[in-house]
Amino acid sequence: MQEIRFFNRHTGEIEVEKVYGERFLRWVYEAWPGRLALHVLVKRAVFSAWYGRRMDAVSSRRKIRPFIEQYGLDTAEFAESVDFYGTFNEFFYRKLKPMARPVDADSRSVVLPADGRHLLVADLGKAVDFWVKGVRFDVAKMVGDAGLAARFEGGSALISRLCPLDYHRFHFPCGGETQAPVALPGALYSVSPIALVQRPSILWENKRFRTGLRCAGLGEVLFFEVGATCVGSVVHTAAGAGEVVKGQEKGYFRFGGSSVVTLLEKGRVKWAEDLLEWGARGVEVYGKMGEVAGWAKGEV
Repeated sequence: MQEIRFFNRHTGEIEVEKVYGERFLRWVYEAWPGRLALHVLVKRAVFSAWYGRRMDAVSSRRKIRPFIEQYGLDTAEFAESVDFYGTFNEFFYRKLKPMARPVDADSRSVVLPADGRHLLVADLGKAVDFWVKGVRFDVAKMVGDAGLAARFEGGSALISRLCPLDYHRFHFPCGGETQAPVALPGALYSVSPIALVQRPSILWENKRFRTGLRCAGLGEVLFFEVGATCVGSVVHTAAGAGEVVKGQEKGYFRFGGSSVVTLLEKGRVKWAEDLLEWGARGVEVYGKMGEVAGWAKGEV
């Protein structure tokens, strides 16, 4: 059984991921009976909706403290006390104290949009080993609009994967003018590496939302919230078009592991060295929302 490893930019070490629901995920994506269940039921919205309702039940509240203890979460970061949350889902999409996630103040910086494990595909034109050797990141299918996708050929993708134990709110990676999110239909496969090594195309096959941003020094940016198995729903707290600032909350995922993907045009960003180094090896980098992902090359 292959471990899921990532580079932690805070410790400077390669670490092994604690996978929530690992036995179930490995059965579904690595055993033939599980794969049958995946196509018949697990990838479908009805399964995730059912699980989401379980996490909304008052009885789910008893799961909160054991979850905190098992994964060593820092309750001092929480905006509310542990007893405040009436259901597991309320705890899951909890807010944090503002000082828990400071946003880099450099006017040129692009920041990580979420807590999680981040995989940089620095050149989408050359990425022929995306998760699996010989598989290319399909920009056109991800974007869902061939004309719009053409702007991002040869650009970069930052794939930010949120595990169930992570802070599950996502934020704008840069400040500027935003459009309203556009819903793109799809299935609800898991976005765990256990699933992605079997089917990298999950990122553009899953249900997702696309938001256009225009940021100073970066030109056009596309931001995607990708749904996944057991994600109850994606909630947009900044849903309309208008001006936004870097690090501003964009929304949150209800229960489940999820991903956000940021697409940038070719030559627009000088990426952080750790993202470049480990991304070239196909290894994710753990980092927190508000930390530097790179710097705009254009005029700010």
